[in-house]
Amino acid sequence: MDDSVARNIGIIRGRIAAAAARSGRRAEEVRLMAVTKTVDDGRIAAAIAAGVDMIGENYVQEAKRKIEIMGRTREWHLIGHLQTNKAKYAVKLFDMIHSVDRIEVARELDRRAAGAGLIVKILIEVNVSGEMTKRGVPREEALNLIEEIAPLANISIRGLMTMAPWSDDPEEVRPCFAALRTLRDRIAAAGIPGVAMEELSMGMSGDYEVAVEEGATIVRIGRSLFGERPLRSSAKD
Repeated sequence: MDDSVARNIGIIRGRIAAAAARSGRRAEEVRLMAVTKTVDDGRIAAAIAAGVDMIGENYVQEAKRKIEIMGRTREWHLIGHLQTNKAKYAVKLFDMIHSVDRIEVARELDRRAAGAGLIVKILIEVNVSGEMTKRGVPREEALNLIEEIAPLANISIRGLMTMAPWSDDPEEVRPCFAALRTLRDRIAAAGIPGVAMEELSMGMSGDYEVAVEEGATIVRIGRSLFGERPLRSSAKD
């Protein structure tokens, strides 16, 4: 086992527990996702051996290769942008898809899941910050999108996901996380049949403690767990 990976996991779990305690929550309410984009197989295996039970991938093809090697003993989640032509693979590969932000994608997932006899769990990606460089449905349109998706028989909406703006100071992005929690509560109060607002996927290596304080149930950690990785398009970690 790579000792540095196991050591980093222990540090991260400790900080999650402390952040949860500060907000009156239990550490068990927050799950650690290991974001493995561009991470070599050996370090992923080390994370699994150290107890990580949720893995996040950005690309369908990269995930497919890794799942074939690592097996399905842990949950695999898609956190990157999903093109409709990859939906037929995604419904079979992933335990949850975090990045649904268009009705067209949801419909294709529903069609492919129905053909495979599956129910696919999804999160709605919300662009809380309004940044043009971020994907996600605008905050003010999220409820309408969820109402459109909810009747699809082979889709199960389980919560929301967001990416906060990058900042050196985690406190600067706290309002982004608080806004997603508020939106979650508003959607839950709407009582839409078949919609369970259980999950808030938010918080990455630089700001996950603040995200936990604001209600995150899944934090997506790559750099703090595995160390710096080769430059490539931005991972949602």
